[in-house]
Amino acid sequence: MKKSILAICDVEKAYAYNFMEYINQKRSVPFEIQAFTNADALVEYGSREEIDILLISDKAICSQVKKLAIENTMILSEGVHDPKLDQYPSVYKYQSSDQVIREVMACYGEEVLEAQKPAMAGRRMDLIGVYSPLGRSLKTSFALTLGQILARERAALYINMEEFSGFEVLFQKNFKHTLSDLLYSIRQENSHVAYQLPSMVETVNNLDFVPPVATPADIWGTSLEQWEQLLDELLLHSAYEVVILDVGQGVQDWCRLLSRCRKIYMPVLSDFISQGKIGQFEKLLRMWKQEELLDKIRKVKPPFYGSLGNGADYVQQLAWSQLGDYVKSVLQKERE
Repeated sequence: MKKSILAICDVEKAYAYNFMEYINQKRSVPFEIQAFTNADALVEYGSREEIDILLISDKAICSQVKKLAIENTMILSEGVHDPKLDQYPSVYKYQSSDQVIREVMACYGEEVLEAQKPAMAGRRMDLIGVYSPLGRSLKTSFALTLGQILARERAALYINMEEFSGFEVLFQKNFKHTLSDLLYSIRQENSHVAYQLPSMVETVNNLDFVPPVATPADIWGTSLEQWEQLLDELLLHSAYEVVILDVGQGVQDWCRLLSRCRKIYMPVLSDFISQGKIGQFEKLLRMWKQEELLDKIRKVKPPFYGSLGNGADYVQQLAWSQLGDYVKSVLQKERE
């Protein structure tokens, strides 16, 4: 997929280059970033290359820049800027780079991404499932750890498909957009749901995730066909190389959904009751003639460990914890 060009121009050199470096590390961002620290260099570049979006500080914009054929310009504002620039949308400069990109995509995302060539239908997107019929098996912790480790080398997206994820409590914030919004768009037969993603995803240690649903009814009321449409949109119109599905018990036709995954990690426990439940689960799959699904399942026993802190600190430290070491060992064994 040909990436659109996002140019940033700011006389504060450290800001411009740090922004470029950070965004270039995010493989899922659908832009090629070009940084400039003065208007002359920007004008020279813009006269020979097409710039799709320009982020420019109010101190750098000038008449020569305004003459460039750039349809989408956004002011990097320090809070107050010249009222003459009110014709342009603005984004607050001194916030996280992720939030800046979310606001840019909320303003221009669909318009810019639709102009790009869609990915070919044969593009590889690795779909990994994490599922367990057991409770208290560290399923979500395992999935988040796996995602953060994979995101070090690949553009990775984590999707939590549980009725009660607890993410707003875990991250101690209210999410403006959630998976509920994507599922609503699917039900409205909106074919551009993948274009909404960059404006709503959150990031932890380079792993993008869609904030989970606000109400369990959004999980219960989503059909297999609607889940598959969402995955197909990601395959055709996103830059993600791997998607981790954290599948909960309330997903309709979870068995058929998991069959789309290349592999499925199943956290298990060793106690007698848990082993009985796993045995019943496997017997059920055989009754359903799902031996192929059984072959995809990799049983894992995540280690229980001491506290990693509270809230978002817990998630951010997972990849460096005992659980992180365990996940790395699982991945290493699969490569051997």
